[in-house]
Formats: sequence, C-alpha cells, structure tokens
Amino acid sequence: MKYRSEWKYICEGQDLEVIRNRVSALLSLDQNAGKDVYNIHSLYFDDHLNTCAFDNDAGNSERYKWRIRYYDDNRDLIKLEKKVKKNDRCYKIVSGLSLTQYEQIMEEDYSSVYWNTEDKLIREFCLACMTRMFRPKVIVDYERIAYVEPISDVRITFDMNISASLETDRFIYNDYMKFPIQERDRNVLEVKFDDILPSYLSSVLKDEALQRNTFSKYYLGRIVLERNLL
Repeated sequence: MKYRSEWKYICEGQDLEVIRNRVSALLSLDQNAGKDVYNIHSLYFDDHLNTCAFDNDAGNSERYKWRIRYYDDNRDLIKLEKKVKKNDRCYKIVSGLSLTQYEQIMEEDYSSVYWNTEDKLIREFCLACMTRMFRPKVIVDYERIAYVEPISDVRITFDMNISASLETDRFIYNDYMKFPIQERDRNVLEVKFDDILPSYLSSVLKDEALQRNTFSKYYLGRIVLERNLL
C-alpha cells in the first residue's frame, strides 16, 4: 500500500470559516459525499492490552487502528477499516461489511465471519479478535466538510462537533449518549496528499491561526470518557 502524508491542525472559532473560505476558493467539495456537511460514525476496537491507545500515548512512530464506520444514517454501507500510520504518513485499507457480518462481530461470533468470507482484511480482523481479544472500545462521531483536488490527489477536511460514547452496543442505531471531547469552537483540519503539497495550498496552511497537532480522535475520546465517566 502507498503511504500518504496526513497533516492535522487545530482550528478554533471563526478561524475555521476564514480558512474554509480560502480552501473553497481553491478546491471543490467532495462530490462523493453527496452534500456539504455529512456525519461520520466510527466504532474503534483495541486489544486486551489497549495497544492501539498505548502506541498513540507513547508517540510510537508506527501504529495502526481498527474501526467500523458508516456515514449519516446509511447502514447499508458499513465499512471495516484498518488505518496504518508511520510518523505523519499513513494508508488505509477498507472492506465492506454486511449488516449480518457486523451483527456477528458484535456478538463475538468471529469464527462464523472468518469462515464465510474470502475477504483478506475481514479475515485479518477476525483473527485479531480471536487471538488478541480486539473488542469495541469507543464510538467517535463528528461532522465533516471535505474538499478535493483530484489531479494532485489532495484532500482537505474540516471535522467539527467531535463527540464520543461508550455505548458501543448501540453503534448501528445511532441512539447512544454522546459527550463532546473538546471545546465546541475547536475543530480539526486534516490535509492528506501523496508526495508534495502544492505551494498554493501550503500557503493557506501557514495561517498563524492554525496549530499543527498529532490529534487522534480515538485516543482523545477514550481519555476524555474514562476520566469523566469511569
């Protein structure tokens, strides 16, 4: 798989609108989203040692995360994703999950899923669940606006109203209690590109209002919820 650069910034308050206006003048909205703002629901898994959370906390340069994701209220398109990160570069492998497969995973019937699919990623995930006890840990929800530049394959996203929940068994129903994991006026700007970010876009990111950050929604969601609810 090909690694892509992933830069993250914290963008506060009205600065988001200023920077978004600059980006929207240069890039187009992601047409695959179907609308300007859409919702992302992610269910993160970790093993019995919380290795994924530990790697993030320790700042280990090489780490990965497993998650199940769907968009808005579209439960017909459930995705299993493995995100692999090395320093500030990463790649993502994605496979579709049927509702039946999702339900079997949540019922911890991993062997049924494993033996009834030829999908390598799903099999790898089920094996991790059976041998390393990967289990659902936290739900992370947020709203996203995405811009793309298809020629150089640049993607810039604004993630807002980030919240988390420990009610992992209610993930697919989207009726769980959500808690904000940062101040309402703090947002996350992500920039993904292959090798070189075009200069006309890098100049936008030099705005003094932007703070480069190694933000992890999964890690912060777990930390905030465990400090306040457990």
